[in-house]
Amino acid sequence: MAAANKLVNYISKISRKTYNKSTELKSFKNIGSFGSIFDLSKLKMKNPLIVSSTDGVGTKIEIANKFKKYNSIGIDLVAMSVNDLIVLGAKPIFFLDYIAVNKIKINKLKKILDGIVLGCKASGCSLIGGETAEMPATYEKNKFDLAGFAIGVVERKKLLTKNKVKLNNIILAVPSSGLHSNGYSLINHILKKKNNQLSKIVKNELIKPTKIYVKELNKINKKGLINGCANITGGGLLDNLIRVIPNNFSVNINLSKIKIKPIFKWLKKHNIDDKEMLKTFNCGVGFCLIANKKNVEKIKKIFSLKYKPYEIGYISNEKPRVNVSGKMEW
Repeated sequence: MAAANKLVNYISKISRKTYNKSTELKSFKNIGSFGSIFDLSKLKMKNPLIVSSTDGVGTKIEIANKFKKYNSIGIDLVAMSVNDLIVLGAKPIFFLDYIAVNKIKINKLKKILDGIVLGCKASGCSLIGGETAEMPATYEKNKFDLAGFAIGVVERKKLLTKNKVKLNNIILAVPSSGLHSNGYSLINHILKKKNNQLSKIVKNELIKPTKIYVKELNKINKKGLINGCANITGGGLLDNLIRVIPNNFSVNINLSKIKIKPIFKWLKKHNIDDKEMLKTFNCGVGFCLIANKKNVEKIKKIFSLKYKPYEIGYISNEKPRVNVSGKMEW
C-alpha cells in the first residue's frame, strides 16, 4: 500500500506538466479522485464531436523487459491511441492509462509514466487519470501490461469521413520512426533464435518509440488540406488504407516508391516473404494522407525533413479495391 501511495503522489506531480485551462480545476484534483474531469466549455467549439480510441503496445512490452528499457514504452502507448484519433480529424484532449503489474516497482513504473507524460506533451493532451493494478496471481514475475485511452474533439464540419475522399486523390506516405508497435510477436520469435546476438543499432531500433503525428495533422486539418488519412498499424499499409476510402473506390500503390528503413531490411533477411512483411510491418510508412493534388506541396511544408511525405499512389474506381505495382527494394 505504501508503494501504491508513493506512486500516486508521483503521478499527481508529473501529470500536472500536461495540464491546461480545461484541466486546471479549482477545488478538484483529477489524480486520486474516483473520476477525472475535463472542462469542454474552455475549448469554445461550436458543434464539437467526441472521438475516442483505446489501444496497447502489444508484445513490444517483451522487448522492453528483455532490454530493461522502460523510458519510451509509455510514448508508444500514447501514440497508438492518439494517432488513431487524428485519422478522424480529431485533436486529442486527454489521456488515461491502465498499468497491470505482477508487483509495483517504483523506479520501473516511474520510467513508464515519464514516457506517457512525454507522449501526452507531444500530442498536446492532458494525462488526467489512470489505474495501476498489482496482480501477482495473474502476471508472472516482472511481467506487466499497458492500455491507453485517448479522447479527442473535432468540429462536426471538419470530421474526416470516407465520403470526403475523391477520385484521383493522391496518396502520400509519411515516414515512420521505425517499427512503431506492430509485428513484435514475429520479432520476438526471431530474437529467440538469435539469442543475444544483436548489435546496439538493432537494439535501439527495436525499442525506438512510435512517432506521434498529432502536431503536423492538427495544422493540416486546421487548413483543410486532406480528405482522409490512415494510421499504418496492424494489417500494414494496404489493409489500413482500405478502411478509410469509400466502398466504390480503390487504392493504387506503387511499392517501388516506398522508402524502406534499414530495420525492415534487417527483418527481411530472416526469410520473411514480401507479402508477410507488408502485412505485418509498416515497412517505413507510419501514416498516409489522402489529398487533392493541388494541396500536396502545402502539406509537405508542414513536416520536418525527416518526416517529409512523398507520393506512393492514388485513388481510383478500378477493380479490385487494391491495385499494387512495382516491387519493394530490399
